[in-house]
Amino acid sequence: MEQLNEIYTLRVFEDRNPYRVLIRTILSQRTRDNNTDQATKNLFLKYKDIYEVADAPIEELEKLVKVAGFYRVKARRVKEVSNLLIDQFGGEVPNNSKELLELPGVGQKTANCVLVFAFQKPAIPVDTHVHRISNLWGIVNTMQPEKTEEELMKIVPKKLWIELNDLMVQFGQTICKPIYKQCEQCPLTELCDYYLTQYENKNE
Repeated sequence: MEQLNEIYTLRVFEDRNPYRVLIRTILSQRTRDNNTDQATKNLFLKYKDIYEVADAPIEELEKLVKVAGFYRVKARRVKEVSNLLIDQFGGEVPNNSKELLELPGVGQKTANCVLVFAFQKPAIPVDTHVHRISNLWGIVNTMQPEKTEEELMKIVPKKLWIELNDLMVQFGQTICKPIYKQCEQCPLTELCDYYLTQYENKNE
């Protein structure tokens, strides 16, 4: 059974299913990546597709996604979005930003994640890692993720947009961590405003 769970988990996260990408991104709001992964795994091991999720009791959905935090709000949102997709889009996830943004609980970051990871369409999903690292490097000087997205779209070639989020998230999870930055392992210190400022302050 454990091996079956592992195989199914890999399928959930690697098949680029637009519905699963959308739901996972909704569950990821205001929580850590490992909590998002666990909640998504719990949900899709129990309910295999959008129709099963839409018909699921809200109490059961709450239990399955509880690890992601704000579970009552997220469970209600997952069910609401699922039913709306069935009613208005025949159970399919839209592949354009305009219609995605009309879905309840879907903001620009979520829409961009779906476009990039499900449909391979150029966009720049700006999560906490992308926003934070972009400002640490000094390539943008912004307060809001939405503004970071605007600035990155101006300076990053469009052909690199799809890869940008994935690479920066991995970088933020392994090297440029929010609390314990691994500057000694970073290959970009000479280009990083944060590091250069810290280095200069230490040598004054």
